[in-house]
Amino acid sequence: MSDTIAAIATARGAGCISIVRLSGKKAGVIMSGMFRPAVKREKYDSHRLMYGWAIDGDGETLDEVLAVIMRAPFTYTREEVVEIHCHGGRLCAEAVLRRALELGARMAEPGEFTRRAFMNGRIDLTRAEAVMQLIGANAQAAARASLRQLEGGVSGFVKQVSEELTGLLALIEASDDFPDEVEEEAAADRVVYDLEVLIKDIRARCDVRHARLLREGASIVLAGRPNVGKSSLMNALLNRERAIVTDIPGTTRDVLTERLMIGGVLAELSDTAGRRDTQDPIEKIGVDRAIRATEAADVLLIVIDAAEALAPEDEALIRGADERAIICLNKSDLPSVVTRGALEAMTGVTICEVSAQTGQGMEALTNEIARRISADDEQDGLLMAQRHIDLALRAADQLQNAVDAIRSGMSLDTAAIDLREAMTTLGQITGQDVTEEVIDNIFSRFCVGK
Repeated sequence: MSDTIAAIATARGAGCISIVRLSGKKAGVIMSGMFRPAVKREKYDSHRLMYGWAIDGDGETLDEVLAVIMRAPFTYTREEVVEIHCHGGRLCAEAVLRRALELGARMAEPGEFTRRAFMNGRIDLTRAEAVMQLIGANAQAAARASLRQLEGGVSGFVKQVSEELTGLLALIEASDDFPDEVEEEAAADRVVYDLEVLIKDIRARCDVRHARLLREGASIVLAGRPNVGKSSLMNALLNRERAIVTDIPGTTRDVLTERLMIGGVLAELSDTAGRRDTQDPIEKIGVDRAIRATEAADVLLIVIDAAEALAPEDEALIRGADERAIICLNKSDLPSVVTRGALEAMTGVTICEVSAQTGQGMEALTNEIARRISADDEQDGLLMAQRHIDLALRAADQLQNAVDAIRSGMSLDTAAIDLREAMTTLGQITGQDVTEEVIDNIFSRFCVGK
């Protein structure tokens, strides 16, 4: 934390601009040794871009650049920060970075700029993690959730719960210090009621499935016997020809996967081998993989051919359908042999009548899928990171221990121990009382220039 670090802050590859970033006490001095402004100044103004040239030790031009110095504490790291904006690509930026290192900067470690922002008190640990989540967001919903965390949604929730627990601890102490004014039995009832409300709120924000959908996206799997139109339906959902479509049974022999956006959530759509008994060893492997894929799916699209009578494989899939399933009654543009009413008599899962060939019913199917995988990213305080969820659930368990202790007749002082443990656990979410090992692990996942 006492030296000056430097790194290339932009992604690898060709581009218009590459940025070399420095942070630390000597950032301005290093800038003076490697930047020649077009207009000479006695002192550089803070937060003002200047045109000039990056130069080497002999005064030779490395690149035509823009440079800016941002003076502490009004910077990302709360240290003196310098940025040199070079031409895109790696050569210019690497030459400027080498010069910064020659002048006394040290190569930054992964996430070290954001780590310094955390260590210097500019952001807490949840905001630091939100930076990485935002960089790696693969869908609109994930990006919005990360922004809300960056703006303090999770921190605000932790602060609110901690303040309520502090109030309950004060009530417990008052009942002990002033028993004539604060009756212990009444205080115990109040503590139990408030804790149960808090426990319910904490657990409601720890939706593991919701968090996974935001972080990783959803898994949507097409299942059905051969030639019911799974591949055609996949192409219709993707709005392009991706899967091979033929009249030959068993054309799809492996799990074919593509990504698409549905309702602002990234989804992985998988076409699987047709379910049937087969002696073909390759097709048999495909069927086995199809079964495993359906077991792990968030949404299972069971495709039924409306123009043919139900086969045993169809009936097995329908009767085994659970809450994840949507039955797609395909080829609804043809004369129907299988009707919606017949399927409704067999199962209670959602049924969508579609035609992958004509597009009939596809909008309704897409809307139903979007509803299934939608993640409420608009509510402040919803926990997205698995670390936060684990700690919050542990705190909820500790608060439940306090409730159980009071109900079993133990003193409020005993319950207070659990309340303090819960506050400590919640503090680890925002970075209070967190170990160096945890901090190292979090920032090691960052890119070097952030």
